[in-house]
Amino acid sequence: MGSRFRMAAVAAVMCAVAGAASAQSFPSKAVHIFVPYPAGGGVDVLARTLGDVVSKQWGQSVVVENRPGAGGLIASQALATSPPDGYTLIVVASGHATNAFLYPKIPYDTFRDFTPISLLASSPNVLLVRADSPFKTLGDMIAAAKAKPGSLSFAHAGTGTSTHLAGELLKNLAKIDLDAIPYKGGAPAINDLLGGQIPMSFNNGPESIGQLQAGTVRALAVTTATRAPFLPDVPSMSEAVPGYDTEVWWGLLGPAGMPPELLTKLSHDFVAAVNTDSVKERLTKLGAVPIGSTPQQFDAKIHADYDKWGPIIKAAGMTAE
Repeated sequence: MGSRFRMAAVAAVMCAVAGAASAQSFPSKAVHIFVPYPAGGGVDVLARTLGDVVSKQWGQSVVVENRPGAGGLIASQALATSPPDGYTLIVVASGHATNAFLYPKIPYDTFRDFTPISLLASSPNVLLVRADSPFKTLGDMIAAAKAKPGSLSFAHAGTGTSTHLAGELLKNLAKIDLDAIPYKGGAPAINDLLGGQIPMSFNNGPESIGQLQAGTVRALAVTTATRAPFLPDVPSMSEAVPGYDTEVWWGLLGPAGMPPELLTKLSHDFVAAVNTDSVKERLTKLGAVPIGSTPQQFDAKIHADYDKWGPIIKAAGMTAE
């Protein structure tokens, strides 16, 4: 027994030493970051912005790979089956916490198959219409929806995403009937809004700000309980719909089983990147609030959203198509 115990102890020490050495030498090659949505959306912008900063810090390339589809399941499954060596990561949106309620079978476990690294940033979602829309205010749209139930639709980034839930919450609290139209990300939704295929769209701040500045769209409201600093003249949804409050967040995950020393390094480096003046300035201009949390805080946030939205999704009978 004593011999076996000593062998196990030696093996544990060797693994710890190897893990520390691996963290110190990381990265020695390109790091890949999956984005579960098309290029041009909020998750993509955030991943590329942070990737540029850590790439310079590490002296290694950071390759952002867009793998859209199935509300993030495709990219998340690819990450879950990757080696936990830090060379494959993913930036997820808040829909990561709710996919388990939307899909009867998902190819991974929301908690066991991932390592939370950092909650990176958050943003209000924005209800957008084209600049030539007859709806000048949120009240105009709600009145039209009540006058002709089911006649209006809104675009969102995919079933169960924060933009979808934002629309469902509006339907519930304002007691209106709107048709929710899913897209494979926020950027395609805005494209159809601009093309006139859809009368309105829920999008996050980074996706919205460029079009708002260009004057091609108009914001009817932001989804947080108070007005957003980057859109001070746009009402909050709660000004017309009491009790309304929701947001989108983005965070960095690795595969399960990452060595503690490597997790510490990745968390430190990405939090440092979030807190650089250039990144904070860019995110603020895009309508996102920089956060940069610890792994433990991000894990708690995922659990909190899982517990918050699960019953709502079940009660609404929402399922992914």
